[in-house]
Amino acid sequence: MFICLGLFSIAMLSILFGVIFSVIGLNLLSTEGSQINLHNNTYRNIKSIFGYKFGKWQPCPGFEYVSVFKTKENQTIRVITAEATFQSDIILLNLFYKGNKHITFYKTSDKVNAFETAEKFKSVFNIDILDATENEKRWL
Repeated sequence: MFICLGLFSIAMLSILFGVIFSVIGLNLLSTEGSQINLHNNTYRNIKSIFGYKFGKWQPCPGFEYVSVFKTKENQTIRVITAEATFQSDIILLNLFYKGNKHITFYKTSDKVNAFETAEKFKSVFNIDILDATENEKRWL
């Protein structure tokens, strides 16, 4: 919608408004994440726009363990006169290396799915799983 409004603004109103709405539209359509290539042991942090993924492949560091932990994600919606913040529980999978450095590779709201994915990382990289979804952390 913002892209259409941006193109209309460029054609009918002014170039400045058109560029502003086009940039807003592109940012709404973009996503960020991480990809891992298990065949050649590389990963990349990606930005995706219209399905095209951008990011430089780098060799995977020596991962020490995978952490499965529960956190909250906030989403704020604003209009001119009101604002609402929605909060939801999510589970993140981080692969840790060199002590406390980590890369987030997976986000889900399903705990079973999170542990299935963690098991895949465990078998591929031959590492342990840290369950940090409860107050008491434990190694699996």
